[in-house]
Amino acid sequence: MLGFNEEVFLVLIVIEFILGNLVNSFIGLVNGSHWFKSKKMSLSDFIITSLALFRIFLLWIIFTDGLIIVFSYHIHDSGIIMQLIDVLWTFTNHFSVWLISCLGVFYCLKIASFSHPTFLWLKWRASRVVVGMLWGALFLSCVCTMSLMNEFKIYSVLSGSRGTSNMTEYLRLKTSEYNLMHVLGNLWKLPPLIVSLASYFLLLLSLGKHTQQMKQYSIGSRDQSTEAHKRAIRIIFSFLLLFLFYFLCFLILSFSRFLPGTKIARIIGVVITMSYLVGDSFILILCNNKLKQTFVAMLPCECGHLKPGSKGPFAS
Repeated sequence: MLGFNEEVFLVLIVIEFILGNLVNSFIGLVNGSHWFKSKKMSLSDFIITSLALFRIFLLWIIFTDGLIIVFSYHIHDSGIIMQLIDVLWTFTNHFSVWLISCLGVFYCLKIASFSHPTFLWLKWRASRVVVGMLWGALFLSCVCTMSLMNEFKIYSVLSGSRGTSNMTEYLRLKTSEYNLMHVLGNLWKLPPLIVSLASYFLLLLSLGKHTQQMKQYSIGSRDQSTEAHKRAIRIIFSFLLLFLFYFLCFLILSFSRFLPGTKIARIIGVVITMSYLVGDSFILILCNNKLKQTFVAMLPCECGHLKPGSKGPFAS
């Protein structure tokens, strides 16, 4: 018999699971149909579409994990189920986080304006720089996953060798090391977070510089470049806030392995994780002109602040 907490948890993750799949499927279908008609896809659309597909996969992984927590918590941290969930979660989540950072760098290089030779060199080669980042992100995601799989081999061998008290003690020690690996695994998320922060501050500096130039030449502060800067800053700042929220969730999930009452902590972590995936995908729709227009056109009535004619800073 399920308790009240488990019932509320089930309702929440089912709602988030359905919403997340609908929103990310919408992104994939719109960009996919546009690519099918025009036979080409911009780099930003490619990143957004890849992110949507990875998030659908991630939602299924987390939803399965949530069901196991509710109905079979005693097998949650043992055997092949734990290994599959952890490996798939680690790779998919890590690469998804890097996709958001790559998107932020692409927007920064396209919108920000600096006269420094290094920045100009990067700006002229924005697409190649971001593609290189994507390959690097894929490599880092594989390395992060392989390091976890190496711990699995040791953990699995020891789990099948229970018997003596010495082996049981050694297994307990390796289990603690494995749990510690999960905590330290959060450090893999720091590089994309730093990259996103750098993009955000570069856009802020560029906006300040651009605003001063507009004042100097007595030009209105609502020109296209200024508005693009402001919208880009709001969007990347939203990404950062949600990502910090997401990072907090992973800290909760990681440290819950060292707490006596881990079930409730993991329940909270799963709900936060799925809410991030849904909320961040909505932001992706609202910041993209093509996605926003299609989304608003599907609504029974149009809201004033979501008019199809209003352009996003990254219209495709």
